[in-house]
Amino acid sequence: MPYIEVNITTGASKEQKAQLVEGITDLLVKVLDKNPASTQVVIKEFATENWGISGRSVMRLRKEGKTAHISKK
Repeated sequence: MPYIEVNITTGASKEQKAQLVEGITDLLVKVLDKNPASTQVVIKEFATENWGISGRSVMRLRKEGKTAHISKK
């Protein structure tokens, strides 16, 4: 019974999260031959001020326009 936890910053739509769950499940079925009925995918979202990269919060990096190499937003 695979359990996959995905940690992202807030901002993904319900549709995008549904696509992640479906895509991750499909990948586990394809690559590891896992049963989709017992595959669990959990998405945890974090505010950008609660996520840091290189010693600064993602919120600060985005305000400074320094996330092009790590994020589309």
